[in-house]
Amino acid sequence: MSAVQLRGFGWRHAGRKAWAVRGVDLRVEAGERVLLLGPSGAGKSTLLSALAGLLPEDSGEQEGTVEIDGLDPRKARERVGIVFQDPETQLVMARCGDDVAFGLENRGVPADEIWPRVDEALHRVGFPYHRDRPTAALSGGEQQRLALAGALALRPTLLLLDEPTANLDPAGAALVRRAVADAVDADTTLILVEHRVAEALPLVDRVVVLEPGGGVRADGPPAAVFAAHGDALAAEGVWVPGRIVAPRHATAPAGEPLITADRLGLPPRLAPTDLSVRAGEALAVLGPNGAGKSTLALLLGGLLRPGTGTASATAVLAGRDAGTSPHRWRAPALAARIGSVFQDPEHQFVTGTVFDELALGPRRTGRSEAAVRATVETLLERLRLAKLAGANPYTLSGGEARRLSVATALATAPRLLICDEPTFGQDRRTWRELVDLFAELRDAGHGVVTVTHDPDFVAALADRTVILERRA
Repeated sequence: MSAVQLRGFGWRHAGRKAWAVRGVDLRVEAGERVLLLGPSGAGKSTLLSALAGLLPEDSGEQEGTVEIDGLDPRKARERVGIVFQDPETQLVMARCGDDVAFGLENRGVPADEIWPRVDEALHRVGFPYHRDRPTAALSGGEQQRLALAGALALRPTLLLLDEPTANLDPAGAALVRRAVADAVDADTTLILVEHRVAEALPLVDRVVVLEPGGGVRADGPPAAVFAAHGDALAAEGVWVPGRIVAPRHATAPAGEPLITADRLGLPPRLAPTDLSVRAGEALAVLGPNGAGKSTLALLLGGLLRPGTGTASATAVLAGRDAGTSPHRWRAPALAARIGSVFQDPEHQFVTGTVFDELALGPRRTGRSEAAVRATVETLLERLRLAKLAGANPYTLSGGEARRLSVATALATAPRLLICDEPTFGQDRRTWRELVDLFAELRDAGHGVVTVTHDPDFVAALADRTVILERRA
C-alpha cells in the first residue's frame, strides 16, 4: 500500500514562464481512490508525471516536495503504474503480448508467471485480440486498453490513470472502468484524471480540484464538493455531473456536396464505405474501436491512398481538381481546402513554438506576414492559447495540444474540416468553445466531419451521423 504526500509542490517546464502546477499541498492515504479534477491546463497530467517519477531534474524547475511512502518518486517507481493521456507513447514492443510482458521482465518476475499475468491483464481490460497482434495494427482505443493492461500486470500499489477512457467507445470504456474497479482493492491507491466525471464517480471516494495558477480549490467526498462548489466549478470549466450544455444545431439546411465516398476503403483497416459530406453540415462518424473511423478520416482528408473505391471532391470544394481524389492534389491545395486533425495531436506538430505552428499553414499559402499574424492571434485568443504562444508544442497539456491541433487545421480557412476525437482532454469550458467554433464554421457553409466517442458532443453539434461496424 502506498501513501502520497505533496508539500508546496510546483513544476515549471524548461523554457516556460508559467508554472504547469504550483503550490499543491495534498496527502493521499494508502488505499484511497481519488479523482483529480481541474480546468484544462491546471496541471493534472504534470502532477501524475511527478508522482510516477517521470520529471527529470534537467527538464524543468521544481518547488516543494513530492513523496511516495516517504521516498522520492524516482526511487519508488516499482510501486507505481501509470497510463498516459497518449497511450502510444508507452507501447514499446512489436507484439501486444510482448508489450505487456516487457514491464514484468524488467521487474524480474519469474518466467513461468509472466504469460499467465499477461493473459490475465489482457482479459481484464477486454482486449479483443490474441497476444500476437501487432501493436502497429491497433486503433487509438485499442492502444489505450493495451497500455492499461501493461500497468495492471505489474500489480502496482499506486495506480495513476490519465483519462484512461478518452478514446474508447462506450462499451470499451465500461470494460476499462470495470477493470479498474477490479484492480483497485484495499492494497491499491488510485489517482484518476478523467473528464467523464459522472461515469468515474463510482470508482472513487474523494475528489480533489486543482486551482489554475496554484493550489487546491476543493477536496472532499464527491457529493460534498459538488454541492458546495458545483456552480462555480462548472463555470470555470470542470465537468460537474448534471450540468447540461445546450445544443448548437444547424440554422439552415445543408448545401451542395463537398466530397463523396463510393465504396471507399483500405483493407483490412476499413471496409468499403459510402457517404457524402455537404457544405453547411456537421457529420459525426461513430462506431466501436477498430471499426476504421480514423482510417476513414485520413482517406477523406487526402492523407492516405484508397485501397478500394473512390473519394471524389466536387467543384464546390476542389475547383479545377473536381472529380479527383484528394490524395492526388498538390500539398498546398490540399492544406487550403481540407483541414485534418489527427487523433494524436503530436503527430502533426513540426515547429518549435505554438505561434510558429499556427503560422506555418498561412505562410505556405503566400499570405502577408501581417495577415498571418492576425490569423494566428485570433486563433490563439479563441482557443485559449495566447499565453502559450512561445511554448514548445510538445510541452502542452493534452487538452492544450488538442486545441492547438484544431487551430492549425483552421489556420488556412479550409472549406472542409475533418477532426479525429476533437474533444479529447477538454474541460467543460473549452469543450463548449469547440462546439461553438465548429457550429459557426458549419453555419458559414463549411463542412465539418468529426470522428468521436463523445455522445454529448454528438448531441450538441451533429446534424447527421454515420455508424461504422467493427471489421472482422
